[in-house]
Amino acid sequence: MVTTQGTITWLGFGGCQIETPGGKTMLIDPWVKNNPVCPEQVRTMEHADYILLTHAHRDHAEDAVWLAEKTGATVVAGWELAFLLQKKGLSAVLPINKGGTRKLGEIAVTAVHADHSGAYVDGDQIVYGGEPMGFVITFENGYTIYHAGDTNVFGDMALIAELYEPKLALLPIGDVYTMSPREAAKAVRLLNVERVMPTHFGVLDFLTGRPSELAQLLADLPEVTVHDVEPGGALSL
Repeated sequence: MVTTQGTITWLGFGGCQIETPGGKTMLIDPWVKNNPVCPEQVRTMEHADYILLTHAHRDHAEDAVWLAEKTGATVVAGWELAFLLQKKGLSAVLPINKGGTRKLGEIAVTAVHADHSGAYVDGDQIVYGGEPMGFVITFENGYTIYHAGDTNVFGDMALIAELYEPKLALLPIGDVYTMSPREAAKAVRLLNVERVMPTHFGVLDFLTGRPSELAQLLADLPEVTVHDVEPGGALSL
């Protein structure tokens, strides 16, 4: 097993690219073609090991089929979304549902609740894409993160903290379609994490939440670090 520290790069909106401590490349909700801030490294990448999809909205799942075919990645998605992707010809798909865990080699991916909506736009039709979810990911070295997907705060984030003890949370803060910093601050308190990587903000004018607002709301928790990362910026795991 490779024993690097690993990195996580924000792709704008809800997407990220993870280079795991064991040397695997993982993409979560990689929106590429119509994402104006998607880093070039993802637009041109030729290989990925896994693609995880939290829900069916276009800025999360629109590029899943062609990107998986291009990179050879195995896709993990909720059962209904996995079925839709298979109908579009994608064979390397692993369905999952909330509470379930998929072992991807030495990596464990657990699907958890998210409070959002989910639909797949196919031409001029809106197709049910299953319930949205978040993912708790435990890497090869035991480090655990929580990617919330698109969500509002919900009380059972406290159960995620109790059951999985993530150290880093990726939380949307933009408002309108997801939490604002106010709700995200409550989520941080429920999750009891050490680090927060805000997502789903800033790219569009009406996504007004900012990491500085979240940090201010958490000023009484000096043990929590809010990372202000631009699209293409990376953190060490």
